[in-house]
Amino acid sequence: MDYSPILAPVVALVAWTLVIMVWMAAARRRAFAQMGINWGTIPRGSRGANLDGKAPDQAQWPSHNYNHLMEQPTIFYAIALTLALMDFGGGINLWLAWGYVAFRVVHSIVQCTVNIVAIRFLLFALASLCLLGLVVHAAARILHDCGILNF
Repeated sequence: MDYSPILAPVVALVAWTLVIMVWMAAARRRAFAQMGINWGTIPRGSRGANLDGKAPDQAQWPSHNYNHLMEQPTIFYAIALTLALMDFGGGINLWLAWGYVAFRVVHSIVQCTVNIVAIRFLLFALASLCLLGLVVHAAARILHDCGILNF
């Protein structure tokens, strides 16, 4: 069976998200130990967000990034799968998809380590441009195939 090449960056971003999940768990475990918290002393119904302002900021950065990887990348997954189903997941779309993943990975590393907002914003903007390119290509292909755009 042949697979659309755009599925590779989709799998890569899912794998990266799981790496960040492990990083988040390790950071929280260290923060819990430093704060004297163990599983038995966590109040019922607590959430990770409850640690904001209590745990060191650096311990929360991977958690914040994990949440970010649950937000905009969902649009990436949708458009990448759409392009794969349209048999339009190669060429420039594949490059844009890998660009999106690369910018998101670097964004994660920046956010989880030094967390400089100006750098994060630049990386987010560049990733968003890749995403926009994917959407424009899919829309143009649909409009072309429907006979609305003939080029």
